[in-house]
Amino acid sequence: MKWLRSLIFNIVFYGWFSAICISMLWVVFMPPSYLLAIIRYWSKSLAWIERTVGGIHFRILGWENVPEGTCIIAAKHQSAWETFKLQYMFGNPVIVMKKELFHIPVWGQYMKSTGMIPIDRSRGGKALPEMLDAAHKAVEEGRKIVIFPQGTRIPPGESRPYKSGVAALYEELHLPIIPMALNSGLLWPKDSFLKKTGTITIEFLPAIPPGLPRQEMMTRLKEELETASDRLIANGCSFLP
Repeated sequence: MKWLRSLIFNIVFYGWFSAICISMLWVVFMPPSYLLAIIRYWSKSLAWIERTVGGIHFRILGWENVPEGTCIIAAKHQSAWETFKLQYMFGNPVIVMKKELFHIPVWGQYMKSTGMIPIDRSRGGKALPEMLDAAHKAVEEGRKIVIFPQGTRIPPGESRPYKSGVAALYEELHLPIIPMALNSGLLWPKDSFLKKTGTITIEFLPAIPPGLPRQEMMTRLKEELETASDRLIANGCSFLP
């Protein structure tokens, strides 16, 4: 039953995802407001498919910790699931993502048109100046900046080091960091065909204020984000009304 439900869900979810991407490609040549409207519709429709076809719900805790204006969202990354929720939650964020995603046909064009920030991981620290230039532009536009501090998806229970990108943004932009914990990997595992039913939790933690020494900020971010995510994982994803 789980295999059949996952099969149906994947066909509907990725079929609709592809249909919207292809049929609405013309929007990238229109004013930004048209593109944002399509992205909001797209993200809400995907959430509806997750609920009704996949049995995957979600809830958000700590939304009061997210300021109205520009800030840095430092998010755990366990699954592809959260990448579909960033526009749903923040409207028009700028997301720091690996450069390879910009080479995906059609989808990469959307990423370029919405001002996402590509990062060439093969260049290491040499890629930071370009990232920071793009981040300054995002701040001028009043957009939130989302970065995955570990740089890639990490399955629940595994540990990886935190990269220097989040520290570079913090020191350069003088903005608060909002840690974003989650447990999405329990229902939507990395590179897995099978999806489980239940309720994913996203939790926004209190802001890390600007101006802290680099190492103090990194230590605090890692401890708070890992502790909160481990707690959410331990609590599981049983269905919550």
